[in-house]
Amino acid sequence: VGTKLRLAIDTGALDGIGQDLVAMCVNDLVCQGAEPLFFLDYFATGKLSVDAAARVVEGIARACAASGAALLGGETAEMPGMYADGDFDLAGFAVGAVERDAILPRPVQPGDVLLGLESDGVHSNGYSLVRRTVAMAGLGWEAPCPFAADRTLGDVLLQPTRLYVAPVRAALARGTLRAACHITGGGLSENLPRVLSDGCAARIDLAAMPLPPVFRWLVDTAGLDETEALRTYNCGIGMVLVVTPEGAEAEAAALTEMGERVRVLGRIEAIEGPAAVHYTGTLA
Repeated sequence: VGTKLRLAIDTGALDGIGQDLVAMCVNDLVCQGAEPLFFLDYFATGKLSVDAAARVVEGIARACAASGAALLGGETAEMPGMYADGDFDLAGFAVGAVERDAILPRPVQPGDVLLGLESDGVHSNGYSLVRRTVAMAGLGWEAPCPFAADRTLGDVLLQPTRLYVAPVRAALARGTLRAACHITGGGLSENLPRVLSDGCAARIDLAAMPLPPVFRWLVDTAGLDETEALRTYNCGIGMVLVVTPEGAEAEAAALTEMGERVRVLGRIEAIEGPAAVHYTGTLA
C-alpha cells in the first residue's frame, strides 16, 4: 500500500488499510479475468501491538470476504531494532484462477468503448506526493478537510481502495468485456496502454471525468499540470473496462445497477505505432 501506510500509522486509523492491501492484489488479478481464490498477508514490526495487528487483519478479512477470496493465513514477524516504536510494514499476495479461454485482455478493436468506474478517492498511489502536499499546505491530518468540512483531512485521504472484483467478473460473464485496467501508479496515461494492442489508442474525453474535490485540491495545492496529474493519480477513475460497442450501453446500465458510478470516457481508435492514450478536453 506504499506510503499510505505512514498516514495510517501516524493517525492511528488502521481499520481501512487492510482493504487497501487486498484491493491492490485482487483488482489486478481480476484484470486477467481471474477469480481470486485466496490471500496471505505479512505483518512486520519491532514489537507487536496485538490491537494494531488485529485491526489491520480484520480489515484484510472483510475485504477478502467481499472479494470472494479465502484468507488462508500469513506471517507476523517481530524484528526488534528494525522499526521505530509503533511502526510496522505490511504486504500480501493473492492467487486466482482463470480458464485459458477467458484470459484477459482479449484483442481490443477500434470502436470499442471505454467505461470508467469511479474511484472512492486517492486509493493507494501517489501518497509520497500527497504527504508532501499536505505539508506544503501547513495542515495536520486532524485538520478540517478544506473541501469537506465535516471530515478531517486524514479521514478523507485514508478512504480505502475500492474493490472491483464483482463488477469486472459480472461484465466478463455478460460477454461484452475485452479488457480491464486497474488504474494505479502511473494513472490512466501509463496503465491503459498495457491492455491495448499495437495500432490502438484510447481516446479519452477529459470532460467526461470531472475531477473530484480531493484531486482538485491536491493538484491545485501542489501546482501540478494536467499531464503530471494524470500520470500520478487515478483522477477519479479506479478501473477502466474496454467493452464491445454494441454492448456498451447495456453494460453501463448493468454496472450502474450494481452500484458502480460509470463514466463513458471515450473509444478505441486506430493509430500507427504502439498503443497509446490520447486526451481531448481538459480536467474540469
